[in-house]
Amino acid sequence: MTITSDTGSMTGTSDPDYNLLWFTEKCLDNAVRLEMYITDAQDAGDDELAEFFSKAQSDSRKGAEQAKAMLRSRLNT
Repeated sequence: MTITSDTGSMTGTSDPDYNLLWFTEKCLDNAVRLEMYITDAQDAGDDELAEFFSKAQSDSRKGAEQAKAMLRSRLNT
């Protein structure tokens, strides 16, 4: 799989801004998806997996909050 970099010519938005928006959305989406995975693991009686997914969800929420703070500071300049 090859990943190409868009320097803004395709989107009209510079990469750093686009990347930060993309990262924020993916972290939030991941936190929601992981909620389903946690429930599935709990329903299966797999506490180890549920804890693993809970940790991952916490990390995703943390990433989203950090990215949102960075977006706020950049939009205020």
